[in-house]
Amino acid sequence: MTTTADASRRNLLLAAGVAAALPAIGGGAAAAASPSPTGAKIMESDFVTTKDGTRIFYKDWGPKTAQPIVFHHGWPLSADDWDNQMMFFLAQGYRVIAHDRRGHGRSTQTDTGNEMDTYAADVAALAEKLNLKNAIHIGHSTGGGEVTRYVAKYGSGGRVAKAVIIGAVPPVMVKSAKNPGGLPIEVFDGFRAALVANRAQFYYDIPTGPFFGFNRPGAKVSKGMIDNWWRQGMMGGAKAHYDCIKAFSETDFTEDLKAITVPVLVMHGDDDQIVPYADSAPLAAKLLKNGTLKTYKGLPHAMATTHPEIINPDILAFIKA
Repeated sequence: MTTTADASRRNLLLAAGVAAALPAIGGGAAAAASPSPTGAKIMESDFVTTKDGTRIFYKDWGPKTAQPIVFHHGWPLSADDWDNQMMFFLAQGYRVIAHDRRGHGRSTQTDTGNEMDTYAADVAALAEKLNLKNAIHIGHSTGGGEVTRYVAKYGSGGRVAKAVIIGAVPPVMVKSAKNPGGLPIEVFDGFRAALVANRAQFYYDIPTGPFFGFNRPGAKVSKGMIDNWWRQGMMGGAKAHYDCIKAFSETDFTEDLKAITVPVLVMHGDDDQIVPYADSAPLAAKLLKNGTLKTYKGLPHAMATTHPEIINPDILAFIKA
C-alpha cells in the first residue's frame, strides 16, 4: 500500500531530478527549475474555458515573473510539437506556454469555431487568464497564421513584445487571381478527401513524406518523429481538422500583416514542401512594418523539429536583440 509519506518522498525526488537535469539543457536552467520565492507552481497544465464553452488545454512552465513565450502549433498537431523549444527556452529562464488549438490535442473537439478569428479569440482568452504581458508569440505553419491574426487583433496594450512565424501560411496559400503563385484549391480538396477516406493512413503519409522532408534523397528518417506526429494528429477531432484545412489554406492575412507594428521574425526553409517558400515568407516579410526575413537553405517545413540546434539559437538571438 502506498502511503502519503511515500508519495511525498517520490514527489520530492522527482522535483530534485528535474532540477538536476535541466542545467544540462542550457544556461539559466537552475533559476527556471527552482521553486519560486512565492511558492508558485513552476510547471503546470490546465484548461481555459472560452465564451462558447470550449475548453482549451495549455501547459505553463517556468517562473510567472519571467517573460512569457507562447507557442502556437501547426495542423493537425498539439502543444506537444513544441517539446524541444519548451525545454530549451525553459532552460534559458523564460516562462513557456503552449496550448492545443480547439479541436486539436486535449482541447474540446469542436464542431464550430474552427477558423482563424475564433482561434485568435481563444488565444486572447488564454492570455487574459494568464495575464500575459510583453509576450513573445511563436507560431509554426497554421500556428503562424494564428499568431498573425492574434497579434493584429489583440496584441496592443503591452500584450505582445515580438512575434516569430516559422514555415507559416501567411499571406495566403490558395491560388487565386490575387495570388497567382498559390497552390490550386484541388490540393486542399485532396487533403480533405484523404482525411475523410482514411485519416489514420493520411496522418502517416504526411510526416513520412513532405512534412519533415523525409522523402528527399539521403534524408535521415526518424521513425520517432513520424510516430509522434501521428500520435498528436489522432488525438484531435476529424471534423475540426477537416474545417481547419480551409482555415489554413484560404484565410487571407494580408491586412493582419500590415497592421502589426511589433518586430516579427519570418523564418522559412527554402525546401518547404508544405508551404512553398516563394509564395509565403518573402511576401509576408514585405507586408510587415517591422519584419525580418531569415531563409534556411535546404531546410524542410518542420525545421524547428528536424534542426532545433539551428532554429532555437536564432529565435533566442531575435528575442534578446
